[in-house]
Parts: sequence; C-alpha cells; structure tokens
Amino acid sequence: MSFQPPTGSRDLLPLEVIQKTWIRERLQGAFHRWGYQRVVTPTLERLDTLVAGGRVRPERVVQIQDRDGIYGLRPDVTASIARVAASRWGQVPHPQRLYYVANVFRPHPQRGHCQESFQVGVELLGAGGLLADAEILRLLQDGLTAIHLPPWRVVLGEAGLTRLWIQGFPPVWQTLVTQALIHLDRVALGQLPSPWREQALAWLDLRGEPAQVFQRLGTWELTPQQWQRVNHLKSLVELLPAGFPLVVDVSLLQPWDYYTGIVLQVAVTQGHTVQLVGQGGRYDDLVGAYHPQGKTVPGIGFSLNLETLHQQLLPLGVLPQRPARPDWVVIPRGETAYRAALDHAQSLRHQYPDQRVELALTPPQEPPSQGLVWVDASGALIAPA
Repeated sequence: MSFQPPTGSRDLLPLEVIQKTWIRERLQGAFHRWGYQRVVTPTLERLDTLVAGGRVRPERVVQIQDRDGIYGLRPDVTASIARVAASRWGQVPHPQRLYYVANVFRPHPQRGHCQESFQVGVELLGAGGLLADAEILRLLQDGLTAIHLPPWRVVLGEAGLTRLWIQGFPPVWQTLVTQALIHLDRVALGQLPSPWREQALAWLDLRGEPAQVFQRLGTWELTPQQWQRVNHLKSLVELLPAGFPLVVDVSLLQPWDYYTGIVLQVAVTQGHTVQLVGQGGRYDDLVGAYHPQGKTVPGIGFSLNLETLHQQLLPLGVLPQRPARPDWVVIPRGETAYRAALDHAQSLRHQYPDQRVELALTPPQEPPSQGLVWVDASGALIAPA
C-alpha cells in the first residue's frame, strides 16, 4: 500500500508554504488598497450551482454522489460567489468588491484524475461599464507589480463581440468555430467550407498591438451592436496607463461559457516558453442563474494561479529562501529546569508578541549565543542573550 497524496494533489512543506504566503499576502495587500474584502465559499457545492445554469459543462466538475443528491468540488470560485450574490444581494450595498484565496479542483481531460490548484482572485459585483472594466485591469497590474512578476502581458478580448460574430455562421458550424477559437485550432477551422473558412481564419488572426488590430477591424463589415463592443474595447485601452503590457486578441474565448464582455488572460514569457498565470472577464448574466426571479447584476473579475506564479518567481530570488529563524531559544539547564524554561519562554512571548520564541527540546550542539537563553531550575538566567 502506498500512502501518497491522490494523483493531481501534493503536500506543501514549510518553505513552499512560506513562499506562497509571501505571494498571497502581497496580492491581498494590493486588493485591500483598492477596497476589496475577502469572502469564503464552500469547497463542496451542489452540482446545480457549479454548472451555473448550463454555462459550465458537468464534465468539467469533479462530482460526488451523496444520498441527498449530486455535489461537486468547485472548478472555480466565480460561480459560488455569484450564488452568494443572488441569495444575499438585498442585504449588502452595491457595488461589492470581493477577493478570495481558495483551492479548486478540475478533472484532467487526458489522465483521468482530479487536479487540485490554488487561486487568488477578485470579483467586482454590481458595477458594469467602462470604469469597472478599467478598475479590474489596473488592479491586476498593481497586484502583479507587488509580487515582482517577470515580464508579463495581458491578452484582452471581447467574448460578446466574438459570440455575436459566430452567430453569423450557419448553425451547423457554430459549435465547431467556438471550440476551435477556444483551443486556437487552425486545423479545425480549415475544415469549414469556403468562404466561412477564410473568415474564421482571418478572425483567429486578429491579435497583436491594439492600434493595429483596431485598424484591421475597421475593414470588417460588422453590425452596429458589434461596433459598439469594438468601440468599448478601444475606450478601455485608452484608460490604461502608458506602458501597460497589452495584446488585443479579438478571437479570445474562455472555456467557461458565462463570460459576456471583455475576457483576459495573463501570460508570462521566459525564453521560448509562454505560461498562463491568470484569466478572467465580465459575466453580466451569471448572478441571474441563481436568483429565484432571474434578477441579475453585472460582474467582472480575474483569478491568478498561485502554483504558476510560484514557479515563475522561484528562480528570481525574490521569495524567502529559508524558514524564519527564531528570535529566542530558551534552553533548560537539565530536567529540573523544565518548568522554569517553559515559564520563561511564555514570558518572552508576552513581552515580544511579534517575535518567535522556541523551546530547546534537546541540548544544543553549540554554545550560547545571541538569542539563546539558558534557564536553571530556579528560573535564573545563566547566559542571557
């Protein structure tokens, strides 16, 4: 019998916990400065909650059968927060600025096991429009700057625009085009008959420097509703600070079907490797999936993967390199001094509440030095620091 963690999960030892806590605390500091407050939702939810009214496919959820019904381990946190907003919306003022730190679970499509990861993310509920979109992007920039992430860029798209464009295809091809765009599958798009094939491949290539993409879009015949979304995207780009690392990708779609407006990915490039460390977007009708009367409110957010952030930062030397050492070590001078040592260590903890005080459980292998305190049976300090 092998007593190992389940495939797809892993143990975290103290140093890795310290390093990931360093990342999390700096992200939380940025969120706090923008007025965001932490919310906690259950790891286990009803399957009806996690599929978000059909917007998330059930096969994306790790399911658990119980006598009371079917439950699931959350594949993300956004749906759970939307459920909370729908059930308690009348009890809180608008807008709600929320953030979370949580583990999520997703089935591995090829390996047949559950993959656990940890996310840090934000949700802005009850605010739609240009200014809310800009807040999320600027907050994202503040958080990534706070953790000294190596050169990153945001890939920005507009899910509503792309889904409207897909509706122009014959219904028989719409699912294929949607999945091909999600997976950047040029081969699948090449199966379309002409002229749909050429249009789909041209749309897939609408990515790059914002001004160039918008110039190329100007040659397309779009509906007034589609142009409205293009103009919104242009206006959003203009609200970003100079030097904001941005790529506009009009074809960008997320696997989660609840996004209705802007969508984003956060990518880090090291050498020839590009790794995604976060994603998000606007979901203006998700809360309505949980409200008894279908009442909805706008929402937008992003999530960052703590594991991939840790991988990117580890080689740079910015993370703590060893567990914190104690500020004091209290050493009993023989068994008769045990009680006195315990009492003195506790006294130091009260006297210095922000410092670490440890008790030497075995005789030290080195002579007393700074931070080492020897205590005899009477409680007298033999060698104070």
